[in-house]
Amino acid sequence: MLKKIAVLLSAVLIIAAALSGCGNRSGAGSSTKEDTFRVAMVTGIGGVDDKSFNQSSWEGMKKFAEDNDLKTGSDVKYLESSQPSDFSPNLHELINQKYNLIIAIGFQMQSDIQKIAQQSPDAHFALVDSVAVDKNNKPLKNVANLTFKEQQGSFLVGVVAGLTTKTNKVGFIGGVDSALIKKFENGFKAGVKAANPDAEIYAQYAGAFDAPDKGRAIAQTLYTKGADIIYASAGDTGNGVFTEAKSLKKDGKNVWVIGVDRDQHEEGLPENVTLTSMVKRVDQAIYDASSKSRKGNFPGGQILEYGLKEKGVGIAPTTKNVKPEIIDQVKDYQQKIIDGDITVPSTDKEYADYLSSLPKK
Repeated sequence: MLKKIAVLLSAVLIIAAALSGCGNRSGAGSSTKEDTFRVAMVTGIGGVDDKSFNQSSWEGMKKFAEDNDLKTGSDVKYLESSQPSDFSPNLHELINQKYNLIIAIGFQMQSDIQKIAQQSPDAHFALVDSVAVDKNNKPLKNVANLTFKEQQGSFLVGVVAGLTTKTNKVGFIGGVDSALIKKFENGFKAGVKAANPDAEIYAQYAGAFDAPDKGRAIAQTLYTKGADIIYASAGDTGNGVFTEAKSLKKDGKNVWVIGVDRDQHEEGLPENVTLTSMVKRVDQAIYDASSKSRKGNFPGGQILEYGLKEKGVGIAPTTKNVKPEIIDQVKDYQQKIIDGDITVPSTDKEYADYLSSLPKK
């Protein structure tokens, strides 16, 4: 008799457990911890609060979390990189934590992503600003590549600089001298020369994205040489350019900074030294990639490129320091680029060819 009771109790417990399991399964519009989509990013050098590239990336992640009822810090989070040697451990940690999508912020992670993605073919990655390829130079199937036509947006702020400068001298400060940052430099110089062929352009690299003191020192040199506008594409290093410009403004010198990646108007306050900014919608690109992946449409192996036409780059909404007639000219140039009437250079050679194509005086 006791044996029969034990068997009956076991059966009841099994049925109860099964019913309990059914009760925990998600209904329409809800999700369980097991099926929650989780996405994380590894920052580039400079940290998540660099007021530029990494910060914009994280803003896109936070918006994705908010719109999809996900928790930041767990479902959606970031790991910071202080130096290149942090990239690989951070990526491996997120793989071990089984995130559905792991986003690498910046071209400096390309080699790490290429190696790790091939070691973990079931993991899904997104790489910003570069293309992850295999030994045959073919895009890896488990990496979505998010790239931009930075030269196009940089051309537009170059037009602003060329038409705004009072000294006829402007400057460009880059972080690491690389193919990516050359797109910013050459696009900017092309825009300056299109609007003001007589302008003199100084360009210098800091060799780092996390050296604001070096950025300030270079800015001091360029402003001393007569440049009254500097376009900085240097991550946290660019914050030093703002520091120098604000210091000079306090001394009564009228100098400007053109921000990058996001609207950096606030970085120029209270002295109001931000002329405008070239926005690069890495936040939107990350949001798009995350949304597609969550819906089961992970764009692995694809090279997604965002330019003026796709509204992936452009001038920041804050343009109150730019004359309206200059904005009108910027819009004209923007349309010509979208229509294909102007091909903006991205390399030194393309820039040299572009210069030779401009009308001679």
